Amino acid sequence: MKSVAELERFLAEPSKELIEDFQSLEGDLIILGVGGKMGPSLAKLARRAADLSGVPRRIIGVSRFSRGNLRRELEEWGIETISADLLDAEQVEALPQVENVIYMVGHKFGTTGQEYLTWAMNIHVASLVAEKYRRSRIVAFSSGNIYPLVPVSSGGATEELPPDPIGEYAQSCLGRERLFEYFSRKHGTPLLLFRLNYAIDLRYGVLLDIALMVKEGRPVDLSMGNVNYIWQGDANEYALRSLKHCQSPPRVLNVTGPETVSVRWLAQQFGELLGVEPVFINEETSHCLLSNASQAHRLFGYPRVGLRQMIEWTARWVEQGGEILGKPTHFQERQGRF
Repeated sequence: MKSVAELERFLAEPSKELIEDFQSLEGDLIILGVGGKMGPSLAKLARRAADLSGVPRRIIGVSRFSRGNLRRELEEWGIETISADLLDAEQVEALPQVENVIYMVGHKFGTTGQEYLTWAMNIHVASLVAEKYRRSRIVAFSSGNIYPLVPVSSGGATEELPPDPIGEYAQSCLGRERLFEYFSRKHGTPLLLFRLNYAIDLRYGVLLDIALMVKEGRPVDLSMGNVNYIWQGDANEYALRSLKHCQSPPRVLNVTGPETVSVRWLAQQFGELLGVEPVFINEETSHCLLSNASQAHRLFGYPRVGLRQMIEWTARWVEQGGEILGKPTHFQERQGRF
């Protein structure tokens, strides 16, 4: 993987299964919050899958589009765009009525000191959208942060584990879920709550964070000694295919990779690939933020991009000075302060 263009093409290549799902999925698709880290690649994947399915379908991306050339880029891919502030009820109501909704709106980093904005973005917008699209099927992005820290030996939190969020960001994520669930039960809206933790591509994510620490000689914090993550292309595939699995009462689905991965081991792998001896601080603890995504793997199969491949791609990306988004995950955070 040598360039952003190559990365984008790879992320936009749908599986045979996604194309087949799009052949039988009825209606157009709107992606709310398309301007975030995952939204552009998900929209392009949806456009490509729709084209290859042979079924005419509008793909619509909604964001404020306040910076950069993203709007033009998406339109060049054949994705319709709408500029809207989703905190504004009138602007939400003016959006087109479509059968399929991917909800990616959220606010995480910068929560500390702006808790009011996080709650507004993560809860108020959800209520507006859930009412607007009560007759649609909705896949609503959520977070594995709604779970408590669990023993590393447990294999990760399953969907049956009661939420116990740490910190205001995680609490607001649970609040978003509860609002969507309320409207799903009230209106019979088919809904799937997509509890994702740590999607990565080469420009951001846990692997990039650790690789940069190793390369730059910064200490790798072992306080959160184990992590889960999944290739962004696989997470996008799962999200789009989840439209076929929405139900009321809503379905909950954990989404991450199949492995529980040691942060120390990851740093050592990057050390070998980058020719740098990792520096560590703190010690591993017995409890970490981990999810068990075996239900998602049963529905959609294992991720197409595996652990070793992601490590090698990330190391090469860092070594060649590839573009990065400058948005650290703060995977080390144990107190929920983002």
